[in-house]
Amino acid sequence: VDPEREVPLASGLVERIGERSGVLTHRLGDQTHRIEGNFADHEDALAATQDALADFGPVPADVGLAAVGHRIVHGGDRFREPTLLNDDVLAELAELSVLAPLHNPPAILGVRAAMKIRPDLPQVGVFDTAFFAGLPEVSSTYAIDRETAERHHIRRYGFHGTSHAYVSAAASNFFGAPRDVWHQIVLHLGNGASVSAIAHGRAVDTSMGMTPLEGLVMGTRSGDIDAGIVGYLATVAGMSAHEIDDLLNKRSGLLGLAGVSDFRALQELRAAGDGHAELAYQVYVRRIVKYVGAYLAVLGTVDILTFTGGVGENNPGLRQDIAHALHPLGFVLDRRRNMTGSGIRLISADESPTRLLVVPTNEELAIAQATAATLGDWTGSVPA
Repeated sequence: VDPEREVPLASGLVERIGERSGVLTHRLGDQTHRIEGNFADHEDALAATQDALADFGPVPADVGLAAVGHRIVHGGDRFREPTLLNDDVLAELAELSVLAPLHNPPAILGVRAAMKIRPDLPQVGVFDTAFFAGLPEVSSTYAIDRETAERHHIRRYGFHGTSHAYVSAAASNFFGAPRDVWHQIVLHLGNGASVSAIAHGRAVDTSMGMTPLEGLVMGTRSGDIDAGIVGYLATVAGMSAHEIDDLLNKRSGLLGLAGVSDFRALQELRAAGDGHAELAYQVYVRRIVKYVGAYLAVLGTVDILTFTGGVGENNPGLRQDIAHALHPLGFVLDRRRNMTGSGIRLISADESPTRLLVVPTNEELAIAQATAATLGDWTGSVPA
């Protein structure tokens, strides 16, 4: 990614790492190359990407590749800004894996693979929790025994911060004003989903908590539940802590309610008249509406409500249903605008007290810019 011109020079994806057969997709301009093979681990996968760059371009040396930026989900209490990665930092991040067991371990594997294959390049970690590191105590504090919380670092950390920071800044730029003049709510809706309340450019609340499990209904995660259910499952159902964690993180959400985690598959089931899928959709929408209403109360007023993420960007029907439920609170959708257009766009009616936007998130660009800024190679504006 060129952080100055804000464009990707190439992009790609390696899927099914560690499985019997995998695939590498390499994109350069309007050309797409697909390579099938066996990618034993992250190091093998990253080596294959280097071969693809050599074969199809751009050659890293020719474009001045200067660093590798890594998305790391959980930075805990310490890592509150982009950080140069080394063995000591990775050891600390490994200790934080208990807080993000689905995300930190593979991220660390990716970093170590990049260090081994490109030891000449600095590696920078950009943390999903960083944007929410400055949450006010009233938002970050759980009402449990204070000493226990302090001893075990239990607090609201928040996630998807790179996306929320990028999108809120892009929304402000769309209206030609600095971010610190607005009150915003950002809905990041994908397989993982979160919502943030942002006052004058600073996050004041967010739905994900100590782990990415809390908050909205997600593809496989339950989001908010009565904490007493955990004890109930342990004592009455005889489930272990591991089994309960697996249930709430991997077998709940849309998957648990409807049997599918992909939102497109859910919509297909709804269209076919599947009652479980319809209930899952309504629960999904209701949770979002409740959070937006709550954050409206926290902020006092909302200037901009933004939809982002794969689901938020690509489902006009979902946006319409959310806006319909919020209409009495001053969220008025323009149906024609909502159904048309691409890229960043206004979808609210002219008379809407709150402006509704769709903003495609670009975490890769945000990570590239934060990486360059960390190394002093770029002096552009990076959302705080």
